[in-house]
Amino acid sequence: MNSFGDLLRQWRQRRRLSQLDLAIDAEISARHLSFLETGRAQPSRAMTLLLADRLDVPLRERNHLLLAAGYAPVHPERSLDDPQMSPARAVLDAFLAGHEPNPALVVDRQWNLLLANQAAGLFLEGAAPELIEPPINVLRLTLHPDGLARRLANLDEVRDHLLHRLAREAAFTGDPELAALHEELSGYGPTRTSPDPVHEIALPIRIRDGEQVLNFLSTITTFGTALDVVLAELTIEAFYPADPRTADALLRR
Repeated sequence: MNSFGDLLRQWRQRRRLSQLDLAIDAEISARHLSFLETGRAQPSRAMTLLLADRLDVPLRERNHLLLAAGYAPVHPERSLDDPQMSPARAVLDAFLAGHEPNPALVVDRQWNLLLANQAAGLFLEGAAPELIEPPINVLRLTLHPDGLARRLANLDEVRDHLLHRLAREAAFTGDPELAALHEELSGYGPTRTSPDPVHEIALPIRIRDGEQVLNFLSTITTFGTALDVVLAELTIEAFYPADPRTADALLRR
């Protein structure tokens, strides 16, 4: 396990801050911050949490910082099936059901599928069996040549967007699993270095469904005040028809 000083330095560098920048933001001396990074000084629990907050460290990694500093974690990590998570689970179930007949799904930080509504079955149709065996990784399912990729009418655009988004998330969280997933998915096909901005408002997702092409726009929702690690890492992605023809097709499905 890395020392507190090593982790602190990694997060500071990941956020592209100098010791002076972070010290000013945290209202401590640069000398004290240097001592914390080298192990010449040990942080208090309050100092650990302060620096984690100033560095915008995700909750899971804040627990790691606390453990490295010799303190107990403060953010619980509960399964969605835990009774204490029932209010949040009720919100998720209501959102998914209320979004029918449009697809919606809930994923964790590694993009593994946790929950989905019935309409989201559209994305699974025709995929290779190994891609839809739990745990289903939504990004792998989308970009794998034997998954949704072969039904995407604008695969290059969607691939570029998702890989860019995944790279940002891997850099922000420092999660090696996300970095490995990005490397894997990048091998599925070439990416464009300068995609043309051909859409006026948002990138559509265009999925072939039999003889027709369904056009979607998507939104991302998170729990804004989550204090539980699992809840903070959840993402709800909701898909909306981008034209009347797609809306009619979803109703018929």
